[in-house]
Amino acid sequence: MTHVFPGELLPEGLTPEVLALVLVAALAAGWIDAVVGGGGLLQLPALLLVPGMSPVQALATNKLASVFGTTTSAVTYYRRVHPDLRTALPMAGVALVCSFAGASVAAALPASVFKPVIVVALIAIAAFTVLRPSLGEVTALRHSGRRHHGVAAATGAGIGFYDGILGPGTGSFLVFAMVSLLGYDFLNASAKAKIVNVATNLGALLFFVPYGAVFWGLGLLLGAANTFGAYLGARTATARGSRFIRVVFLVVVTALIGRVGWDVWTENLRPLLS
Repeated sequence: MTHVFPGELLPEGLTPEVLALVLVAALAAGWIDAVVGGGGLLQLPALLLVPGMSPVQALATNKLASVFGTTTSAVTYYRRVHPDLRTALPMAGVALVCSFAGASVAAALPASVFKPVIVVALIAIAAFTVLRPSLGEVTALRHSGRRHHGVAAATGAGIGFYDGILGPGTGSFLVFAMVSLLGYDFLNASAKAKIVNVATNLGALLFFVPYGAVFWGLGLLLGAANTFGAYLGARTATARGSRFIRVVFLVVVTALIGRVGWDVWTENLRPLLS
């Protein structure tokens, strides 16, 4: 990845109209991320609408904003749900390191390489969730002791690496993994996922900052909007419980399938057929 050094805190082509659009997208993304993850579905494409902003700058600035939102929702969940940190913190540490590694890969490989696999994974996740109506209603841990922590660490490593490479849907992948692989209910899974998601955002951001790829002024403005949305989302999720989170989860995963599936069509399939 070439070094990028923005001369200003805001992109030169940013207009008040586009700024208003990306701020609304950041607020909505914060709410979605706090409930079930997947806010990057809105926030990252909105940043790519800013004239003159490269994909790397958009990804880096998105990570800065997301750190604020995920931290806010993690704190709100912790105060209301009190998730067990003995699983979440080690998982977050592994995820941070792997997210940094993923970001370094993102600098060398196009996202189009990974998107077909992501679409297949999302479809499998949606089908599995629909076919298992009781999934995530109550906590019934699949493993105990070292095996539990080993599965958690492996999950954090894989999803952290993915977040560094691409990002959108990371929170949803984390929630699903904690529900299906570890056995948490959707509410506790979301609470722990936010702690891990803070780490994955930080890991990727630590890679991008030395390259000067972050527009700090825009990122902080988006972070403020993301924070407000995350606070509202976390309060909504903790008040409404696991069933509400499950419904939002399926809506977000369906939207992710459509969004990433369209990218696969335009980037991978349509050029082959034309």
